[in-house]
Amino acid sequence: MTTQSIRAQPGGGRSANHPAGAGPRPARRGWAPDLIGAVAALSVVLVVALWVHGQGLANLRGGGTAFTSLGRLTGLVAADLMLIQVLLMARVPVIERAYGQDRLARWHRWVGFTSFDLMLAHIPLVTVGYALTDRTGLVRETWNLVTTYPGMLLAVAAATALVLAVLTSLRAARRRLRYESWHLLHLYAYLGVGLALPHQLWTGTDFLTSRLATGYWWSLWALAAAAVLGYRVALPLHRSSRHRLRVQAVVRESPGVVSVWLTGRRLDELPVRAGQFFNWRFLSGPGWTRAHPYSLSAAPGQTRLRITVKDLGDGSRLVRRLRKGTRVLIEGPYGALTARARTATRITLVASGIGITPLRALLEELPYRRGEATLIYRARSAADFTFRQELDHLAEHRGVRVRYLPGPRAAAGSWAPAGHGGDADLLRRLVPDIAGHDVFVCGPQPWMDAVQRAARACGVPDERVHLESFAW
Repeated sequence: MTTQSIRAQPGGGRSANHPAGAGPRPARRGWAPDLIGAVAALSVVLVVALWVHGQGLANLRGGGTAFTSLGRLTGLVAADLMLIQVLLMARVPVIERAYGQDRLARWHRWVGFTSFDLMLAHIPLVTVGYALTDRTGLVRETWNLVTTYPGMLLAVAAATALVLAVLTSLRAARRRLRYESWHLLHLYAYLGVGLALPHQLWTGTDFLTSRLATGYWWSLWALAAAAVLGYRVALPLHRSSRHRLRVQAVVRESPGVVSVWLTGRRLDELPVRAGQFFNWRFLSGPGWTRAHPYSLSAAPGQTRLRITVKDLGDGSRLVRRLRKGTRVLIEGPYGALTARARTATRITLVASGIGITPLRALLEELPYRRGEATLIYRARSAADFTFRQELDHLAEHRGVRVRYLPGPRAAAGSWAPAGHGGDADLLRRLVPDIAGHDVFVCGPQPWMDAVQRAARACGVPDERVHLESFAW
């Protein structure tokens, strides 16, 4: 492990240009979320309209044709939602900025599971419909469909890949899988979508019934493919090549926690803000193909970046052994937990454990006067507080009110350490006027949910609670 006495200087990043007393620029919700949602809903309406135009309603007269027609409808809507799901996974900047990671994660799960349920309905409905029409048994009809219809073997492979992706997305499975394994298996969703295309084009008459239908489906497929190749492949490669990031030093911060300092070219042109994260690949040997999401732990500087990593598994454990000069590939930046979200003059930041990293960077970049910013930081023990020296420096020189809360949580559904009273009561004691604050939160998902409930009980509107989920 490379260790050097390199420390962040609060206020030394790009944020140094912001006057400390400048007030917030109220964030506007903007038109993008509504427009994107409307376009997605319109796409589903258009798919249903194309189904109606293709005699979908007329075929609901009973018997096998009714089952087949319903199977066509569920398959069409499932395919449409599947491609919307791909766009949600593609890290398109306008979508990321419009919704943020937490809302995108919720939409990702809802759209994904809805599409999957419709796909599961599509398979038996079509099989039963064909069996009734052909007057054959279900087993024989299933065999005929798979072995004689063009693209059906690929469709079976597509369904298998999607089942694997969905099963590994269940919370019970996520808890048992390493992040690296889950991320690799989750990419099978792309494989499933790709394998489904031949089946849809060869046997899906609704895709080719009219020029409008053909144009719509090919355009949607082309848009999804372009988004994935552009934003998940081409743009990361371009930024990695342009900025040529390398490890400068690895510094121990606290037990099991290290910071990685990185240098590169033209970092002032990298469109990143405090509070955001990248997916990182360190070209240090086996495992470099697996990306890991780490937030910046200091405001981005003109010549250096810093991330801070806790030893939580094989991938994060390797970080502490990185050598100086190791090349780094990046994908991002991602996330909306930035100064753009701020709407109030006063701010409260609530962190748990390694969740301090993006909030530490935000405290450096955000403009505020003395006494306008409060940091509440809980950790399992006093030894687990990361950046304590830097946070104390911010308290002394910028007037941040820092409240350290060591100790295990009082209960599974609580955010507060044992012995501090109820969640909402503790929040009120620490920040009596919190109802008028913006509240930025980072930590484990159940813990963040508990903080949000406590903030809501203290009168903080949901739109002023800013957090992000990394659980894709």
